[in-house]
Amino acid sequence: MKYLNAMDILPDALVKELQEYLQGGYLYIPAKKGQHRSWGELSGARKEIDARNKEIIQKYDNGISIENLAEEYSLSVYAIRKIIYSH
Repeated sequence: MKYLNAMDILPDALVKELQEYLQGGYLYIPAKKGQHRSWGELSGARKEIDARNKEIIQKYDNGISIENLAEEYSLSVYAIRKIIYSH
C-alpha cells in the first residue's frame, strides 16, 4: 500500500477537520464492508500458493516422500504435512 498526501485527494474542509485529530501522522482508512480483499488476492500470491500446494499433493499421491517434497520446495517437513493433511 502506498501513502497518499491528503491535500492531493481530499477537499480542504475535510483536511482541516482531520487536522483537528491528527497532524503529521499516518491514518489508515479501512475498506468498506464487503470490499475487503483477502491476503494475496490483489497480487496473485494466493493463486500461486494454491497451485503450488495442489502440485505438492499430487506429487505426494504419486509416491514422492514428504522429506523429498520438503527439500524440493524449500519447506519444512511440518509445512508439507500441513499442506497434505489439510486437503
